[in-house]
Amino acid sequence: MAGTFEIQPIGRFSGESEAVKRPKEIACFSYDEKHEFHLDDRSLQWYYPPELGVDLSGGFDQFDKHDDSKDEHLDSLLKTIMAHEEEEGKKIDAHVVTWRGMMTKIMSTPFEDRDGFEMNATFYQDCIFIEENHAYKEATRQEQQHRQQPRRGQPPPEVMTYWGYKFETLCCLPRPWGEVTRDFIENRDKEIVSNKAQYCSVVRTGLGKTTLCLGGEVDAIWDSKPVQKGAPTNWIELKTSVEIRDDRTMGNFERKLMKFWIQSFLLGVPKIIVGFRSPQGILTKLEEIQTTKIPDTAAKRGVQSWNANMCINFASAFLEWLRNTINDEGVWRIRRRPKSGIIEVFQVEEVGHGRILTDEFINWRIKLSLNTTSGDT
Repeated sequence: MAGTFEIQPIGRFSGESEAVKRPKEIACFSYDEKHEFHLDDRSLQWYYPPELGVDLSGGFDQFDKHDDSKDEHLDSLLKTIMAHEEEEGKKIDAHVVTWRGMMTKIMSTPFEDRDGFEMNATFYQDCIFIEENHAYKEATRQEQQHRQQPRRGQPPPEVMTYWGYKFETLCCLPRPWGEVTRDFIENRDKEIVSNKAQYCSVVRTGLGKTTLCLGGEVDAIWDSKPVQKGAPTNWIELKTSVEIRDDRTMGNFERKLMKFWIQSFLLGVPKIIVGFRSPQGILTKLEEIQTTKIPDTAAKRGVQSWNANMCINFASAFLEWLRNTINDEGVWRIRRRPKSGIIEVFQVEEVGHGRILTDEFINWRIKLSLNTTSGDT
């Protein structure tokens, strides 16, 4: 079975938002400085304000960059879910399991049509598992690199990407500030920037009638993780943006706010700290933004480029439709071509689960269902 989901007219998604379940962290994992997986919070970082006036290009020639050309699938998320299920003695109740990045693409669809997307999905034990189609991601990236010509006087795209990682390094400490030396805090500008280490939160959340299990990176924490599992946490999302100087840069920032809001909303991150920079990459200003206030602020400013309730309602309707469409095994493709008014869903493999699910995860689920069945008798 294949199908298409009409994006337009988006007016049908207006009105009050569908019910939303507050994201609750059920588990976490870390990638260390070599990008190796660990089932703990060793890569958690603490926020401490950076100095202004820093050149975000500093240290670019020493950037320890993670090679993401290898397809990592859902492997780390599945390992973490397995450990959580073992602890709880039952499988999670999600209808959809995926990375936060995939849900961000889906939620922003009504207002973002420049870039397309492709995802792979499979149905197993009443749940749809969704990953990015890595081949499409790589092909799109190469095409963009070929197309992207820096504007006159503007740094190359790879340097501008680096600015975001540099900002994170300037804003973060490896331990709470009381346990870190003054010397380290004042010399963060000299730290070698790396994007290999990450703390990833795994949350249970929901949109409308669909319960989701999402994994995604969290940049830092304001104070400390609560003792009670799933309690609200003072996470921080760190972002950079060019300083607002005119209507054009204001419009660009308002469009960026949609992605900022969706990313933080999905994981339950309450605060976003934006580092504003000059066109040449000098950090000039910091602004703290409460995630929950972004939709109202955008509406009061008269922002026409996006609407939060419509993002939620669109995602809710699409996920409900998807659950009726992908209801058998095999590998499915979820595709939205650039500028297209539809999302297509079709089967690319009739049996199995491709590489979306690992043998280890499937074997674990078989074992878990046998244990559950024997426990019922």
